Amino acid sequence: MLNAREAVQSLKEYHPPLSGRTGLRLDFNENTERPSSHVLQRLRQLDAEQLTRYPEREPVERFTAQFLGVNPAEVLLTNGVDEAIHLLCQTYLEAGDEALVVVPTFAMYELLAASTGAKVIPVRALDEFRFPTETLLNRISPATRLIAIANPNNPTGSAASPSEMLLVARAAAHAAVLVDEAYFDFYGQTLLPEIRRMPNLFVARTFSKAYGMAGLRAGVLAGPEQQMKMVRKVASPYNVNAVALACLPAALGDRDFVEQYAATVRRGRERLQAMLRSLGIRYWPSQANFVLANFGSCAQAFVAEMARRGILVRDRSSDPGCSGCVRITLGTAEQMDRLLATLEEIVCTMPVGERAAV
Repeated sequence: MLNAREAVQSLKEYHPPLSGRTGLRLDFNENTERPSSHVLQRLRQLDAEQLTRYPEREPVERFTAQFLGVNPAEVLLTNGVDEAIHLLCQTYLEAGDEALVVVPTFAMYELLAASTGAKVIPVRALDEFRFPTETLLNRISPATRLIAIANPNNPTGSAASPSEMLLVARAAAHAAVLVDEAYFDFYGQTLLPEIRRMPNLFVARTFSKAYGMAGLRAGVLAGPEQQMKMVRKVASPYNVNAVALACLPAALGDRDFVEQYAATVRRGRERLQAMLRSLGIRYWPSQANFVLANFGSCAQAFVAEMARRGILVRDRSSDPGCSGCVRITLGTAEQMDRLLATLEEIVCTMPVGERAAV
C-alpha cells in the first residue's frame, strides 16, 4: 500500500474560505479595485505565441532586480511568496531540523516547513502583538535552520524594527532568516539593502497586494548571491507563468499607481481605526492594508452579518492569541464609506458587555 511521508500525513490542512466570495471582498488583503491600467493594456496585447511557448523568466528577473536595486543573481521570481517560502524550506530544512515561526502569522510558514519533516517551534508574540525579540533569540539552537518573520505581520499589522530583525539574523548565522515584506508598499521600511551584508538573510515581496495581481501569482525572493544559487537548484525553470511575466514590467513601471493606491489604503486605515475607537472596539494599530479588531464573543456573528450585507471580512479567532478577532481589509474611499456605515450599524446592535473594549 502506498503511503505519503509521515510528515505529510500529520500535516495540518489549510483551507482558505475561497468558495462563494461574492460582494465586497475585504477578507483576503487583496487590492480591492484593479491593477494598473498598464497591466490591463499589456494583457490585451498578449498573442498566441506567448501562450504556446515556455515562459522566459530571466529577462523579467533582470528588470525586477533593477527595480529593487539589487543584482539579477540576487533575485528569483516565484509563483507568489508561497513558492518562495517553499523553496527556502526545500533548500535548507531536513527532517529533525528546527524552524522558528513568530505567531500569530501567515499559516504557510508552518505548513511548508513541517512538510519537510522539520520541527516547527512557534514563538508567541508579546502582549499587544509586539515582536518577541528576546524570546526568539533564546529559542535559537544549533538545530535552528529557518526563521520566518512577516514584517509587517499578518494578521496583526504590527511591525518589528530593522534592528530587531538584524539582531536575530546575526544570532542565527547558521539559519536562513526570511523577512516577508508582502505589505511593504503600505509600510515603507525594508531590509532589502542588508542582503549583501547578511549572508543568511532573505527578503520576499509579493505583487498580489498593492499591485492588484493576486490572480497572476507573482512574487520575488531576494538574498545573497551564493545562497540564491542553492535556492535556484530546487526551483523549476518555468515556475512563473508567461502571463505574469508579461505583465510584471508594466506593473513595476507604473509607480504612480502603486503609490496612489497605497496612500488611499493608509487614509482608509486611519478612518477605520478612528471608527473602531469611537465604537469602543479594541484594535491594534496596523502598518499593512488591513486592521485586526477584537469583537469578543460577537466575532462570528459580526462576520456572518457583514457577509449577509454583502461585505466579506475574515474571522481570525483560531490564530494564537486572537480569540474574538476579525481582520478587515482596507479599500477605496467609496468602499470604506460602505464598510464604516455597515460596521457602525452592526456594532450598535451588539451587547456592550460582549464587545472587547479598546
